[in-house]
Amino acid sequence: MSQQPPVEDEDEEPPRRSLLGRLLLYFLGALVLAGLAGSLGLVLYAIPLDGTVREKFEGKRWALPARVYARPLELYAGLPLTPEEFNAELKRLEYREVAEPIRPGTYLRDDGRFLVRTRGFQFWDGVEPALFLEVRFTDGQISTLSDAGGEGDADLARLEPVLIDSIYPTHNEDRILVRGDELPPLLIDSLKAVEDRSFGTHFGVDPLAILRAFMKNLQAGAVVEGGSTLTQQLVKNFYLTDERSIERKINEALMAILLEMRYSKEEILEAYANEIFLGQDGSRAIHGFGLASRFYFNRDLDELGVPETALLVALIKGPSYYDPRRHPQRATERRNLIIEVLADQGVIDPAEAETFKEAPLGVGAKGGRPAAAFPGFTDLVRRQLKRDYREEDLRSEGLSIFTTLSPAVQSQVEKAIRGRLPELEKLRRFKPGTLESAAVVASANQGEVLALVGGREAHYAGFNRALEAVRPIGSLVKPMIYIEALGEPERYNLASPLDDSGVSLATGDGKRWEPKNYDGKTHGSVPLYLALAKSYNLATVNLGMALGLDRVAERFQELGVQRPFHKVPAMLLGSLSLAPVEVAQVYQTMAASGFRAPLRTIREVLDTQGQPLNRYPLAVEPAASPQAAYLLTWAMRQVVQQGTATWLKERLPNDLVVAGKTGTTNELRDSWFAGFSGDKVTVVWVGRDDNQPTGLTGGTGALRIWGDIMASIPNQPLTDIPPDGIAMINVDRYNGRLAPKGCGRAMILPFDVDGLPTKTSNCGASPPPEAAPAAAAADKAEPPPPPKAEEKKKSGGIGGFLRDLLGN
Repeated sequence: MSQQPPVEDEDEEPPRRSLLGRLLLYFLGALVLAGLAGSLGLVLYAIPLDGTVREKFEGKRWALPARVYARPLELYAGLPLTPEEFNAELKRLEYREVAEPIRPGTYLRDDGRFLVRTRGFQFWDGVEPALFLEVRFTDGQISTLSDAGGEGDADLARLEPVLIDSIYPTHNEDRILVRGDELPPLLIDSLKAVEDRSFGTHFGVDPLAILRAFMKNLQAGAVVEGGSTLTQQLVKNFYLTDERSIERKINEALMAILLEMRYSKEEILEAYANEIFLGQDGSRAIHGFGLASRFYFNRDLDELGVPETALLVALIKGPSYYDPRRHPQRATERRNLIIEVLADQGVIDPAEAETFKEAPLGVGAKGGRPAAAFPGFTDLVRRQLKRDYREEDLRSEGLSIFTTLSPAVQSQVEKAIRGRLPELEKLRRFKPGTLESAAVVASANQGEVLALVGGREAHYAGFNRALEAVRPIGSLVKPMIYIEALGEPERYNLASPLDDSGVSLATGDGKRWEPKNYDGKTHGSVPLYLALAKSYNLATVNLGMALGLDRVAERFQELGVQRPFHKVPAMLLGSLSLAPVEVAQVYQTMAASGFRAPLRTIREVLDTQGQPLNRYPLAVEPAASPQAAYLLTWAMRQVVQQGTATWLKERLPNDLVVAGKTGTTNELRDSWFAGFSGDKVTVVWVGRDDNQPTGLTGGTGALRIWGDIMASIPNQPLTDIPPDGIAMINVDRYNGRLAPKGCGRAMILPFDVDGLPTKTSNCGASPPPEAAPAAAAADKAEPPPPPKAEEKKKSGGIGGFLRDLLGN
């Protein structure tokens, strides 16, 4: 028989678990619940951290300074430029002269031949790529411009512009953004080798690195190695404070993990390279490798070799402690340690490491920032910018501002003032530093300000005399009167006789205004062109009164005077007070055939993405007829040929034809000269800040600086080609009538065809009017009489650039 299994009793109780088993079960359950609660708490804790990470990383990460650039040097065959001037421009751009130009920003010079590796640059019209150029010079100009790589001639190439100023964020952080694909491989490999060897594999924190650092620090008895990843370092710099606490370390680790979950390694490395703190420049914090490269080496990041890259990586540990300018020995030791690590990790050839360790630090002296080299000009730029942009945008949006400044012209203006003022002080027996000066150079047709100097110490910010020294302009006002007369050809021409006799006008306060000529004489009937060339005060006053003060004042405004002034007879001799930049505006209008182009300093503005913002196009308005402007220019050329500026014939090249006007004010307090060539307008003022007499006339003071400037910068001469509506006529120079054959007083003068002479002179039948001396020593304006109460109304300006600029 088969044995049957025992049948269990359904009422029998199951065996009970032991007490230990039940406790273990409860403990495991509690652990699970605690883990779930902890995980939930961690998630809830991490949610706001995640929001913080995403908001800053995906939003506007940095407040970036606006950078202000000079105009770029454009190279082409035929450009008037000497090898010395080209070499000076390369030096301004911190190009290095080397035996073999391999890297961008280097060049080789062989007398009049240059091999240049240019830097790429983002301009307003696109990116200019880095080029390898061969530039040859002959007879003061570029004879050939070609691709040194053998690609043939190059039509046009631009060097990157000189950085002349920066407008920093309010917290004074500064950086040059570098995109991830612009980071040199050497720098990336060095960062990984020194700071984070497992960067490519960890998830934000590296437990093995932390353990390794803990053991080394424990063994050394001090902190000799850190375990933070690059991601953690980014979190510490980007999001957190320097507080030392457990909570901050927890936040750092969590945020590093969140960063790694949300963003790629390439994005994290790019942010790290732009955020890391690498030095201090006074109140300016140096962030990122792009700016650090400029700050320490005056070079772009992609121009650095192994020793320079190693030094930047060395600074991560302590920018202040290893500051190469203050502690070169420490910096050298730390850099060499980094070089050894790079060799050990296979980043560089170990055989070359010793050579790299022997290299000098190579740190530049300037600190990689514009040293406010052109404060006068940038003052004008900032005033114009404030019309168009909010202050916070200028300080945070990373704008690129391209200006009209020509560093080469600016350099020559500064040199002229710096060299001539001591001579003038010695002439007048003044102690050094007594005289001051200001100058403005602009393009004649476009009104672009090429150079501006606000004082003899041009590189120091302070009182900007070019913008703020509002002084009487003396006889600089006279061309503004004569162009009004020449605009009425039926009544006035260059040979029209003007009455240079005494003037006595009531001022309304019981006194009389009785101006005099500088030589104290009267000259009878004087041809209009000669009255201007000799700067006769009486002839000018009589002309102005015949035209009418209202008409003359309106002409002042049309030519560009936007500052209110009193319409009184004394304005005809320069009681009108203007700053040099305002005078430049008026003379630009004359130089541009009567077309006023508001003076401007800004060409283009780009945002951080290289997209154009406000454009500053050329805006031209007619202010006088081209015929009247041509006739006036002809007369102002006589100022140089036979008038108060004949000294220029000795100073300027023979083929440089210019026009201008001297100006001297009461008691020789202000010395002025304003004039123009075919393409440049230049205004110079010389005086004293205490408004005491200088003892200088326009011809013995400002004229000398003006001549030095114009002789040293590229210029096109004025041409003899008249505009339509002008005819050249042979006339009696003393009365403007047609000259008969054989007339000894005949000369060819330009006339507006609407006012051609019809009568013939009886040349020689009567004695000519009293002639003036060969050349007046100077011109002089009388002080204005006190205006009557009813004359104190301000003239309404036409509004626009200079009024906003000068705050009037």
